[in-house]
Amino acid sequence: MQLNSNQIAEILPHRYPFALVDRIVDGEEGQWAKGVKCVSVNEQFFCGHFPQEHIMPGVLILEAMAQVGAVALLSLPENRGKIALFGGVKNARFKRKVTPGDVLEMTCTLTKRRGPVGIGSCEATVNGEIACTAELIFAVQQE
Repeated sequence: MQLNSNQIAEILPHRYPFALVDRIVDGEEGQWAKGVKCVSVNEQFFCGHFPQEHIMPGVLILEAMAQVGAVALLSLPENRGKIALFGGVKNARFKRKVTPGDVLEMTCTLTKRRGPVGIGSCEATVNGEIACTAELIFAVQQE
């Protein structure tokens, strides 16, 4: 699975400034996805986090990883057109700062699924160094 930003927008409802995945570079529908975010100094959040030293907020790294996982989950035919909501975050660990110029590579593997709920094991790296790991819980909104 490879998707550009326009194709991602067909799956996810997120739009600027909350579309945090630039490209899906690999994956398998319903199983896992790998995405990238090219971090730019022009990101809106750098105006306030922090003006003296630009650091991507950890909560937005978690959101970007969740969006990668949501692409894997929502790319299944039965989930097309639905929304994946956060159900929880477990064991989030931040290991390095993410700053302008970094390419954030994120992988989310769906480890469990039961009905509309899924659990993903996620990792974000920069230049092969772990920036963040977490277990994310998704809930696919039912109609």
